[in-house]
Amino acid sequence: MNSNAALAFLVFYPFLAGLLCYVVGRISDGCENGADAAKYGMRRDYLADFSVILELVIVLLLFAVSGPRVAAGVAEEFFVPGICGFGLHFSLDGFRLVYVAVAAFMWMMTTILSREYFAHHENRNRFYLFLLFTLGATIGVFLSADLYTTFIFFEIMSFTSYVWVAQEENEASLRAAGTYLAVAVIGGMVLLMGIFLAYHYLGTVSISELLPAIRSYQDNGGDMKVMYAAGACMLFGFGAKAGAFPLHIWLPKAHPVAPAPASALLSGILTKTGVFGILVVSSQLFLHDPTWGMLILVIGVVTMFGGALLAVFSIDLKRTLACSSMSQIGFILVGVGMQGLLGEENALAVHGTMLHMINHSLIKLVLFMAAGVVYMNAHALDLNKIRGYGRRKPLLKGIFLTGALAIGGIPAFGGYVSKTLLHESIVEFGGGFGMQAVEWIFLFSGGLTVAYMTKLFVAVFVEENESRELQRRYDKEKSYMNRESTFALAGSAAVLLVWGLFAHGLMDRAAQLGQSFMNLEEFGHVVSYFSLKNLSGAGISIVIGAVVYLFFIRTVLMERERKGVRVYVDRWPSWLDLENMLYRPVLLKFLPVVCQVICRIFDSLPDLLVVGLRKSIYRDSPLPHELPEGTVFTLAGGRIANFWQSIGNRLWNRKHPVHKDYVHILALRRAELNENNMIIGRSLSFGLLLVCVGLSLTIVYILWW
Repeated sequence: MNSNAALAFLVFYPFLAGLLCYVVGRISDGCENGADAAKYGMRRDYLADFSVILELVIVLLLFAVSGPRVAAGVAEEFFVPGICGFGLHFSLDGFRLVYVAVAAFMWMMTTILSREYFAHHENRNRFYLFLLFTLGATIGVFLSADLYTTFIFFEIMSFTSYVWVAQEENEASLRAAGTYLAVAVIGGMVLLMGIFLAYHYLGTVSISELLPAIRSYQDNGGDMKVMYAAGACMLFGFGAKAGAFPLHIWLPKAHPVAPAPASALLSGILTKTGVFGILVVSSQLFLHDPTWGMLILVIGVVTMFGGALLAVFSIDLKRTLACSSMSQIGFILVGVGMQGLLGEENALAVHGTMLHMINHSLIKLVLFMAAGVVYMNAHALDLNKIRGYGRRKPLLKGIFLTGALAIGGIPAFGGYVSKTLLHESIVEFGGGFGMQAVEWIFLFSGGLTVAYMTKLFVAVFVEENESRELQRRYDKEKSYMNRESTFALAGSAAVLLVWGLFAHGLMDRAAQLGQSFMNLEEFGHVVSYFSLKNLSGAGISIVIGAVVYLFFIRTVLMERERKGVRVYVDRWPSWLDLENMLYRPVLLKFLPVVCQVICRIFDSLPDLLVVGLRKSIYRDSPLPHELPEGTVFTLAGGRIANFWQSIGNRLWNRKHPVHKDYVHILALRRAELNENNMIIGRSLSFGLLLVCVGLSLTIVYILWW
């Protein structure tokens, strides 16, 4: 299989596989015999497993065939013509190859876990259909060679992953899915505006051509304010998917209600598609731009600290991990911002950014799948209810601990290496009080990470549940996951562990594969990750984490109940919810009212203008022979009817005479008929007028642009 066929297979095969799984599953649903239904259900599950395993195998073959070429900086491209005029353009380089491999690996592990996780769930056919659809769309985003292709698969991914959030179809999941979809759609439309604006001024949306195009634009005296506007629109769209502040609102809402396999992918991979877009804008449109770098840095710092703070207060297992994802995205954005500020000497920031992306993906795969095992058996996520669940489960405890230590930045684990690179990039930049503040917020956020992961581990795997009966049930539970799920969790934890242990052999090489994507030619020197200077940074964060856990979480965020048992309490103010406090009131109340007022004004403006003209310039004046009402025909007919009425009253209606003014009656009938005809005519005319206006604007746009 050549590289072009492999790229096409990676993108389009998951869509076909999803349809096949759905058809096989529907056959299972139609079987009246229980044995036949179970047989076809197993076939659907095995087909899904085979599809994702095959996807990973093709990626590994690409590594073997194309790895040496992409490592040398030679990108491979594939074009599908005739799609919406522009066609679909795909490219393979080191960064894309690494992240496609990460995505395929994560999909394989989560799909294997899904078989047991959804054993007693409904709508499994729908889940597998959209699971594989989203795989194809995500691979399409990472392999996209132009922003148009990126946008197409970005929107497909948003709509297919919406089904994950709404999978349970209860009130909480549907509300969270609505929030997720609203953020995705609004972000996608703003992203499209930015792409159109960049295309108009640069003449290209090809990612590899953006950098020379904007340099030519600057050399010809182009206004960079326009490019900043286009970049801001694209940052809005990509940042919404990445979960960056203030567009993070879907993260804490979607993860607790989504199935655990979906949560692992939403957090570990789908957020990285947003980061992928931000990297494209930052390293192609605004390469080494300090203004843009400072903007990304500020957003990253707020996202990093805000997510960690929310995670410290949370008492829901998956919500804590979701807020943690927001915080780790902030760490990554700090690296992206430092790339712009450091300019050509940004090697530390480039390597730290890519490695923390990979680390976060692998870590959240482990942590969310472990949380899924807890939920499968305990049917709860509240820390007080699942407290002590894993005390007698050494395998699950070790798996979760591996992820917790890695995300906490503990030395010898992957998270330590990437955070060390990011921290060193801040130190290397130097600067005054502002950058010192950034460094301390970075270290403090790392300390908060240690604190909330310690809280989760102690609550689930160390402490005893307040209910002795429930704790006994937890301790007696031996078979809490089958062999396939054990393979998925233990295999993912083993990969994460090995990845972190071989920092120079694996992590540095992966970072070097991706550096050309961010326009870094060479990495200046080998970092001594375990030098005293670098260890001191991790040590500061660990000490901060210990202090926060002991003197804030164990005191302020816990209280003693009547039985004398200390329980976790959620002290985050309920009103301090950005979605309910700002977004929903603005989008659902304020904007509709404002739009209604504006529409009413424009609707009444023509009538007011006509009335004003009639009262001023074109004053109404009676005609010389104007009738008081009706026409000459209604007047004549009314007079004839009145004449016959008078004759009847004299001859045969003497006792009960009738006195009706038929002149007035016929005038009213004529007025009603004219009014009905006018309403019909106006409706048709108004519709035709709108059609004409739309066609005219379309013609003007085509001729002008």
